[in-house]
Amino acid sequence: MVPTDIGVCLLYRDALMLVIDKPAGLPVHPGPKGGPTVTDHLDALRFGLPRRPQAAHRLDRDTSGCLVLGRHPKALARLNTLFADGRVTKTYWAIIEGDPREDSGTIDLALGRRSDDPRSWWMKADPAGDPSLTRWRVLGRDAGRTCAWLELSPETGRTHQLRVHCAEMGWPIRGDTIYGNAPRHGGPGLQLHARALELPLYPKKPAIRVEAAPHEHMSDSLATCGFMIS
Repeated sequence: MVPTDIGVCLLYRDALMLVIDKPAGLPVHPGPKGGPTVTDHLDALRFGLPRRPQAAHRLDRDTSGCLVLGRHPKALARLNTLFADGRVTKTYWAIIEGDPREDSGTIDLALGRRSDDPRSWWMKADPAGDPSLTRWRVLGRDAGRTCAWLELSPETGRTHQLRVHCAEMGWPIRGDTIYGNAPRHGGPGLQLHARALELPLYPKKPAIRVEAAPHEHMSDSLATCGFMIS
């Protein structure tokens, strides 16, 4: 974990890709409301190459953790293909409100946009939407069984997939102001963290695994659910 001069930690670096630990609240790409983004600072992550790296996948503004950057166009194309083909194993940690009856399971709910407006990113469960599959398991629960710490493994990469799937199961992610009941101001922040990625980037080598430690905004909730800091 190497700090960079743009305020994020570099988790992995090789000739093709970088993996950074994106903080919660920092969008990857510019939006209509303006403000700082990861994209604004990518020139600082060139590390001697003529072009700045580019994000190879999406990560919500309020989600923290592993974000993959392709270091040049050929690398970005290879990474985009891996993500599009579902060959990247993605693992998220979430704190959810509620108590799942089982210790693990699968959520198979198609998702579609709430609105026909192409600018809207809000999603809903929709039988006519895109197939969406998430595998989950409980890693810990609080003593009162009012919240739980989940490992979420999306098999597909739909917009807001994990947030909608958890909300539809009756246990929204803590701090979710869109699909849960969190206040828009003064809440704990979205308790969703891109914990790890495994990428089969090089054909004759083992998949590259990168992990990001949970961020401070989730530490209290994780501790309540049994997470021990090593």
